[in-house]
Amino acid sequence: MKEAMLYERLPDGRVRCNLCAHRCIIADGKKGVCQVRENRGGTLYSLVYGRVVARHSDPVEKKPLFHFYPGSTAYSVATPGCNFRCLWCQNWEISQMPREQHLVQGEQLSSEEIVAGAREAGCQSVAYTYTEPTIFFEYAYDTARLAHDAGLTNIYVTNGYMTGEMLELFSPYLDAANVDLKAFRDATYRKYVGARLTPVLDTMRTMKRLGIWLEVTTLVIPGINDDEQELQDAARFVADELGVGTPWHISRFFPAYKMTDVPPTPVETLERAREIGLATGLHYVYVGNVLGEVRTTCPGCGKVLLRRSGYRILENLIQPDGHCPFCGRKIDGVGMGVTSP
Repeated sequence: MKEAMLYERLPDGRVRCNLCAHRCIIADGKKGVCQVRENRGGTLYSLVYGRVVARHSDPVEKKPLFHFYPGSTAYSVATPGCNFRCLWCQNWEISQMPREQHLVQGEQLSSEEIVAGAREAGCQSVAYTYTEPTIFFEYAYDTARLAHDAGLTNIYVTNGYMTGEMLELFSPYLDAANVDLKAFRDATYRKYVGARLTPVLDTMRTMKRLGIWLEVTTLVIPGINDDEQELQDAARFVADELGVGTPWHISRFFPAYKMTDVPPTPVETLERAREIGLATGLHYVYVGNVLGEVRTTCPGCGKVLLRRSGYRILENLIQPDGHCPFCGRKIDGVGMGVTSP
């Protein structure tokens, strides 16, 4: 256990956790919504510090980040737990482990060991992913600082339900994030996720303000968030509030966890969502979880600059300084013309 950051003591031995937007008020001996932060005698502790339940060297495209050092690899780590309870979670065995199995398991690894593993694997970055990284913030924060000192970048793959205080504290070390915009209706968040929409939107605005490279993913689920008006509203938010250069990933749903009775998303629905995003003015809209080549085109001249098959780079024509070789336009992103280490 490690004492938590970002909490305040209240009367009667209670504490208020200010790490995520739930801002749980936790009585002595109880845990927050995430089930991995516990009040013991008026002190809040993280139960997952250094408890790694998954770690892999992944293509950065798997996060998915298409405009952050394309072709590089990210040393990806997770601990058990999540502050959401998405009924379609693909990693529910580890994200819901503390809630459903009342277990907090994992291999004990120090931040130094994580950074050493990333360097040994030749990774460009360390990614905090698979489960919700906000719930293991103290561990991610300590690791991220060491990673930066070692010349690595840091990535959050997140549901976006953290507080502004957490982002302000982490921003000097957080280089990129992919935020999962699960729906654009508050009722959907409340019914299927156990959260609210507004804090997620606030997080993305804050990330942009702090200069964190941001990409957005929406898993399109039949009958849940595939209404064309809702997709238009989501695309409009990304374009107007985050900028037309913000990549939007439209991913295909496959049955999982407590939604095995819902069919996979028709590819036609995803293509229509992509058309909606482009019609809104977004420069980069990608269809995910579908076989086939994925292309990045120049918003200026329309030439194909980067081709991918799955997570593999087939061709990258973007110049080392990040500009289009045909018209000279700067392509949105970080390290767009830099090949993997």
